[in-house]
Amino acid sequence: MVNRKAPRIDSVEILARLDWAECDDLEFKSAKGGLPRSLWETYSAMANTHGGVILLGVEDDGGVSGVDHPEKLKKNFWDTINNRGKVSTNLLCDTDLAEVPHPDGLILAIRVPQATRYQRPVFLGQNPLTGTYRRNFEGDYHCTEQEVGRMLSDRAEQPADSRIIEGFTLDDLDRTSLQQYRQRFASHKPTHPWLSEDDIGLLTKLGGWRRDRLSGIEGVTVAGLLMFGCDEAIREALPQYHVDYREKLSTDPEIRWTDRLTVDGTWPANLFQFYLRVIQRLAQDLKLPFQLDSDLFRRGETIVHEAIREALVNALIHADYQGQGGIVVEKHKDRFEFSNPGTLLVSFDQLMRGNVSECRNKSLQTMFMMIGGAEKAGSGVDKILQGWNSQHWRSPMVREQVQPDRVLWVLPMVSLIPEDSLQRLQARFGARFGRFSEIEIQALVTADIEGAVDNARMRQITGRHASDVTRILQGLVSQGTLQQEGQGRWTRYRLPASDIRLGDNDSVHNGTDSVRKDIDSVHKGADSIHKDFDPLLLKIAEPAKNRQRLPPEQMERLIVEICRGRWLTRRELAGLLQRNPDSLRARYLTPMVSHGVLRLRYPDKPNRVDQAYTVVSKDE
Repeated sequence: MVNRKAPRIDSVEILARLDWAECDDLEFKSAKGGLPRSLWETYSAMANTHGGVILLGVEDDGGVSGVDHPEKLKKNFWDTINNRGKVSTNLLCDTDLAEVPHPDGLILAIRVPQATRYQRPVFLGQNPLTGTYRRNFEGDYHCTEQEVGRMLSDRAEQPADSRIIEGFTLDDLDRTSLQQYRQRFASHKPTHPWLSEDDIGLLTKLGGWRRDRLSGIEGVTVAGLLMFGCDEAIREALPQYHVDYREKLSTDPEIRWTDRLTVDGTWPANLFQFYLRVIQRLAQDLKLPFQLDSDLFRRGETIVHEAIREALVNALIHADYQGQGGIVVEKHKDRFEFSNPGTLLVSFDQLMRGNVSECRNKSLQTMFMMIGGAEKAGSGVDKILQGWNSQHWRSPMVREQVQPDRVLWVLPMVSLIPEDSLQRLQARFGARFGRFSEIEIQALVTADIEGAVDNARMRQITGRHASDVTRILQGLVSQGTLQQEGQGRWTRYRLPASDIRLGDNDSVHNGTDSVRKDIDSVHKGADSIHKDFDPLLLKIAEPAKNRQRLPPEQMERLIVEICRGRWLTRRELAGLLQRNPDSLRARYLTPMVSHGVLRLRYPDKPNRVDQAYTVVSKDE
């Protein structure tokens, strides 16, 4: 039993009382010496990512130390956040700063909203290139100039794809693609007046050709080149451009792809040709009943076909073509995956509510709309959700990744509550299973099928409020039917490890969340502490006993001594040093790795749950 000066803070209870839920990111900060300087870095990072909650008066390990002179702290806070020389933008209102009583001291809770695309970047000081922060799994990090540049580009009134590419002409476009597009346009809208225009006239109407009124410069735009360009010209103007379709339908592990389409010089690899080739491949094997239109004629596609088309076009028109990784579309036997570079331009909740018109490439959006490839602005997500709901399949999932920025949509063709999953859960929980509510069963089924469940995923499936989902998941934890990992926005819940039946279900789990698959594919108990510590290690860690605060230099020396000549996971280190494992990694382990003091056991998969650390030897 670990001796503690203060009981661990019940963060979920405090946040629930303030109507702030665990879907928010969460940061603990001591305030013994006044407002900590790192507070403002965290404010910038949260505002530029997904928002979050900062608790002042809480130590790194979760113990409450409280704040002194709260009125003075609050005044200093408001004075600083409203000083444009120190913080670029104040996103907060009066209700975003609250006092939370706790038996061990008063906590000041600060809710930081997510900045809109037009408010980002939120930065410190006078220069966004040097004062902008974001958050990843390990905490706050300083943005690169490229990341800041993309934020500034997203906030501009002029869409990213409307820029004129100087030096490029009609000769850089694939005329066959332009001709085929005109034919499809005429088929979809046969009386549209734009069809009477010549090539430059049509491109101008679509946004593929533009004349700058101030400079007089005219030419092909980014949208025109992306949609109709020759692949050599596209790569010259946009070096990061890449499109890739991968089909994985074989159960033979020796067969990597059953079909693949990528930029290989055998076809004009512009977006229009990619769309034509991929949309046929995606829909050709769908086994869905045909439908009749109002005149009782058989329709060529169902709402599911429309959903798949919307998902493909969504990836193409929302991509940041200056970002890394390109467009990647994958077709599996049980799901579709669509991945594109860039960030979401609206919050997650706005996205799932639909009817929000925020598009990074508006000219591309117009081009696809004119050939029936996309719905009107803001309705694409609705189409995707409706298509999947019509088949009672599991709700589509969207995930966002940073470093590099990418957005992933997964459309699983798996029943909302598969019979085999119900059988596994009934065998696991016995008579108790019949007493679970419908939403509790959804949570357990999701944990079983997808390997883990979190607040955001349950909101996608059920549409319930974040705080309601938190109470349901925490209730399952209190019953011992789920186990919690992490905190704040990173909280995930899994079925108890001792009961996991390996091999029963690897369909959606093996690919549902490729943004985090290296984390989710590892057995959850792999890095738990299962052994008594070496007395020598306990002696080395003695200065950290009872969780007393140590200077950072001393803590780093302890970590070096403990890791010298051996591999230890962050949970083992946290147990020895009596620290929170997530905080220990963010504040010490990751920086020590980046500075060459420690090295990772699995350097190619830094986020593995069983990741271990050792000291870098002098010979390395």
